[in-house]
Amino acid sequence: MVFRSDNDYRYFLDLIVKYKTEHPFELYHYCLMPSHTHLQIQTQNASDFSVFMKKLNLAYFHHYKKNYGWVGHFWQDRFKSQAVGKDGYFIQCGRYIELNPVRKGLTQKPEEWQYSSCSFYAQGQPDALITPDFLYEGLSGNALDRQSKYSSLLIDPIVEESYCKSIWGSDLQRYREGEKVHRKEKA
Repeated sequence: MVFRSDNDYRYFLDLIVKYKTEHPFELYHYCLMPSHTHLQIQTQNASDFSVFMKKLNLAYFHHYKKNYGWVGHFWQDRFKSQAVGKDGYFIQCGRYIELNPVRKGLTQKPEEWQYSSCSFYAQGQPDALITPDFLYEGLSGNALDRQSKYSSLLIDPIVEESYCKSIWGSDLQRYREGEKVHRKEKA
Protein backbone atom coordinates (compact mmCIF):
# COMPACT_ATOMS: atom_id res chain seq x y z
CA MET A 1 0.00 0.00 0.00
CA VAL A 2 1.29 3.42 -0.94
CA PHE A 3 -1.21 5.28 1.24
CA ARG A 4 -2.04 3.82 4.65
CA SER A 5 -3.81 6.76 6.26
CA ASP A 6 -5.61 10.01 5.52
CA ASN A 7 -2.41 11.76 6.59
CA ASP A 8 -0.51 9.98 3.80
CA TYR A 9 -3.00 11.11 1.15
CA ARG A 10 -2.94 14.69 2.46
CA TYR A 11 0.86 14.72 2.59
CA PHE A 12 1.05 13.58 -1.05
CA LEU A 13 -1.42 16.28 -2.12
CA ASP A 14 0.58 18.88 -0.17
CA LEU A 15 3.69 17.77 -2.04
CA ILE A 16 1.89 18.31 -5.33
CA VAL A 17 1.06 21.86 -4.22
CA LYS A 18 4.69 22.46 -3.24
CA TYR A 19 6.18 21.15 -6.48
CA LYS A 20 3.51 22.79 -8.61
CA THR A 21 4.92 26.10 -7.39
CA GLU A 22 8.49 25.08 -8.26
CA HIS A 23 7.64 23.44 -11.61
CA PRO A 24 4.44 25.08 -12.87
CA PHE A 25 1.98 22.76 -14.56
CA GLU A 26 -1.73 22.34 -15.09
CA LEU A 27 -3.40 19.49 -13.19
CA TYR A 28 -6.72 18.64 -14.84
CA HIS A 29 -7.72 15.36 -13.20
CA TYR A 30 -6.26 13.22 -10.44
CA CYS A 31 -7.04 10.25 -8.25
CA LEU A 32 -4.97 8.84 -5.41
CA MET A 33 -5.67 5.17 -4.88
CA PRO A 34 -4.38 3.07 -1.97
CA SER A 35 -1.71 1.47 -4.18
CA HIS A 36 -1.09 4.00 -6.99
CA THR A 37 -1.86 7.46 -8.35
CA HIS A 38 -3.26 8.96 -11.55
CA LEU A 39 -2.42 12.54 -12.56
CA GLN A 40 -3.51 14.23 -15.80
CA ILE A 41 -0.93 16.99 -16.11
CA GLN A 42 0.19 19.45 -18.77
CA THR A 43 3.68 20.91 -18.41
CA GLN A 44 5.55 23.45 -20.50
CA ASN A 45 8.05 20.78 -21.56
CA ALA A 46 8.73 17.08 -20.93
CA SER A 47 11.75 17.69 -18.70
CA ASP A 48 9.59 19.71 -16.27
CA PHE A 49 7.32 16.71 -15.89
CA SER A 50 10.19 14.29 -15.26
CA VAL A 51 11.78 16.57 -12.65
CA PHE A 52 8.40 17.11 -10.94
CA MET A 53 7.67 13.37 -10.79
CA LYS A 54 11.15 12.56 -9.51
CA LYS A 55 10.88 15.10 -6.70
CA LEU A 56 7.31 14.12 -5.84
CA ASN A 57 8.01 10.39 -5.72
CA LEU A 58 11.27 10.77 -3.82
CA ALA A 59 9.79 13.15 -1.23
CA TYR A 60 6.83 10.86 -0.67
CA PHE A 61 9.13 7.83 -0.38
CA HIS A 62 11.06 9.60 2.41
CA HIS A 63 7.79 10.37 4.21
CA TYR A 64 6.73 6.73 3.94
CA LYS A 65 10.13 5.41 5.01
CA LYS A 66 10.16 7.71 8.06
CA ASN A 67 6.62 6.81 9.14
CA TYR A 68 6.59 3.09 8.39
CA GLY A 69 10.24 2.02 8.50
CA TRP A 70 10.20 0.98 4.85
CA VAL A 71 13.40 -0.50 3.44
CA GLY A 72 14.12 -1.12 -0.24
CA HIS A 73 12.41 -0.05 -3.45
CA PHE A 74 9.13 1.73 -2.96
CA TRP A 75 7.64 2.50 -6.38
CA GLN A 76 7.39 -0.63 -8.53
CA ASP A 77 8.47 1.00 -11.78
CA ARG A 78 9.22 4.40 -13.23
CA PHE A 79 6.05 6.44 -13.66
CA LYS A 80 4.17 6.01 -16.91
CA SER A 81 3.23 8.95 -19.06
CA GLN A 82 1.21 9.11 -22.26
CA ALA A 83 0.58 12.10 -24.45
CA VAL A 84 -3.09 13.05 -24.60
CA GLY A 85 -4.41 15.41 -27.25
CA LYS A 86 -6.88 18.16 -26.53
CA ASP A 87 -9.84 16.39 -28.05
CA GLY A 88 -12.67 14.17 -26.82
CA TYR A 89 -10.13 11.67 -25.51
CA PHE A 90 -8.89 14.29 -23.04
CA ILE A 91 -12.07 14.23 -20.96
CA GLN A 92 -12.27 10.44 -21.39
CA CYS A 93 -8.93 10.17 -19.60
CA GLY A 94 -10.31 12.31 -16.79
CA ARG A 95 -13.34 10.04 -16.53
CA TYR A 96 -11.14 6.95 -16.44
CA ILE A 97 -9.05 8.49 -13.66
CA GLU A 98 -12.04 9.50 -11.56
CA LEU A 99 -13.85 6.16 -11.93
CA ASN A 100 -10.93 4.18 -10.45
CA PRO A 101 -12.32 4.09 -6.87
CA VAL A 102 -15.65 2.73 -8.17
CA ARG A 103 -14.00 0.04 -10.29
CA LYS A 104 -11.92 -1.04 -7.29
CA GLY A 105 -14.96 -1.16 -4.99
CA LEU A 106 -13.74 1.64 -2.70
CA THR A 107 -16.91 3.69 -3.17
CA GLN A 108 -20.25 3.47 -4.95
CA LYS A 109 -20.05 6.93 -6.55
CA PRO A 110 -16.88 8.51 -7.93
CA GLU A 111 -17.59 11.90 -6.32
CA GLU A 112 -17.55 10.25 -2.88
CA TRP A 113 -13.81 9.46 -3.13
CA GLN A 114 -12.16 12.39 -1.37
CA TYR A 115 -8.75 11.96 -2.99
CA SER A 116 -9.82 12.72 -6.53
CA SER A 117 -10.77 15.65 -8.71
CA CYS A 118 -14.30 14.29 -9.26
CA SER A 119 -15.95 16.29 -6.47
CA PHE A 120 -14.53 19.46 -8.06
CA TYR A 121 -16.16 18.69 -11.40
CA ALA A 122 -19.36 16.95 -10.29
CA GLN A 123 -20.16 18.97 -7.16
CA GLY A 124 -18.25 22.24 -7.47
CA GLN A 125 -16.09 21.53 -4.42
CA PRO A 126 -13.12 23.93 -4.28
CA ASP A 127 -9.80 22.31 -5.17
CA ALA A 128 -6.81 24.63 -5.57
CA LEU A 129 -4.86 21.90 -7.38
CA ILE A 130 -7.23 21.79 -10.35
CA THR A 131 -7.08 23.72 -13.58
CA PRO A 132 -10.56 23.13 -15.00
CA ASP A 133 -10.61 20.79 -17.97
CA PHE A 134 -11.26 22.98 -21.04
CA LEU A 135 -13.96 20.59 -22.25
CA TYR A 136 -15.63 20.80 -18.85
CA GLU A 137 -15.71 24.57 -19.10
CA GLY A 138 -17.51 24.24 -22.43
CA LEU A 139 -20.34 22.10 -21.03
CA SER A 140 -22.28 25.16 -19.84
CA GLY A 141 -21.91 28.77 -18.76
CA ASN A 142 -23.79 27.97 -15.56
CA ALA A 143 -21.78 26.21 -12.82
CA LEU A 144 -24.64 24.02 -11.52
CA ASP A 145 -25.67 23.01 -15.02
CA ARG A 146 -22.03 22.25 -15.89
CA GLN A 147 -21.68 20.03 -12.78
CA SER A 148 -24.88 18.19 -13.64
CA LYS A 149 -23.78 17.64 -17.24
CA TYR A 150 -20.38 16.41 -16.06
CA SER A 151 -22.00 13.94 -13.67
CA SER A 152 -24.19 12.63 -16.50
CA LEU A 153 -21.18 12.44 -18.78
CA LEU A 154 -19.15 10.64 -16.12
CA ILE A 155 -21.67 7.82 -15.80
CA ASP A 156 -23.35 7.69 -19.19
CA PRO A 157 -25.07 4.42 -20.25
CA ILE A 158 -22.01 3.04 -22.06
CA VAL A 159 -19.72 3.81 -19.15
CA GLU A 160 -22.27 2.53 -16.63
CA GLU A 161 -22.24 -0.90 -18.31
CA SER A 162 -18.48 -1.17 -18.10
CA TYR A 163 -17.20 1.01 -15.24
CA CYS A 164 -16.99 -1.89 -12.81
CA LYS A 165 -14.77 -3.88 -15.16
CA SER A 166 -11.36 -4.37 -13.63
CA ILE A 167 -9.59 -3.87 -16.97
CA TRP A 168 -10.33 -1.37 -19.73
CA GLY A 169 -8.62 -0.61 -23.02
CA SER A 170 -7.65 -2.38 -26.21
CA ASP A 171 -6.96 -6.12 -26.38
CA LEU A 172 -3.21 -5.44 -26.14
CA GLN A 173 -3.66 -3.06 -23.18
CA ARG A 174 -5.92 -5.58 -21.42
CA TYR A 175 -3.35 -8.31 -22.02
CA ARG A 176 -0.60 -6.18 -20.49
CA GLU A 177 -2.80 -5.19 -17.54
CA GLY A 178 -3.71 -8.85 -17.02
CA GLU A 179 0.00 -9.72 -16.98
CA LYS A 180 0.61 -7.10 -14.28
CA VAL A 181 -2.25 -8.36 -12.16
CA HIS A 182 -1.04 -11.94 -12.55
CA ARG A 183 2.54 -11.01 -11.60
CA LYS A 184 1.31 -9.05 -8.59
CA GLU A 185 -0.84 -11.97 -7.39
CA LYS A 186 2.20 -14.28 -7.55
CA ALA A 187 4.30 -11.91 -5.43
